[in-house]
Amino acid sequence: MPARFDGVIEAVRYASDGKIECVRAYERRGAAFSDHVLIGRDALLERLKQGKKFVTGKRKLNLGGMFDIEAPVVLSGDVISTRPGVEHDFLENVPIF
Repeated sequence: MPARFDGVIEAVRYASDGKIECVRAYERRGAAFSDHVLIGRDALLERLKQGKKFVTGKRKLNLGGMFDIEAPVVLSGDVISTRPGVEHDFLENVPIF
């Protein structure tokens, strides 16, 4: 688990082909985090290829910069997942919106 991360994914939407369509996430802005933003698949792929670290989790109630972290997000080719070595996009334990 990365000690410092650039974003927290709290919900995901999958397309009919099983790939991630978009995610609802919080992004690091210096020492603080943004409000939730929607990030499309292409933008998320670009951020991960740039070396940004994303994790899955959710924001703690009334604690703006504190999160309950679940798992790191890994990129294998063009597959986005929380488990290495899978063949399709899958973010484990992340709610679908």
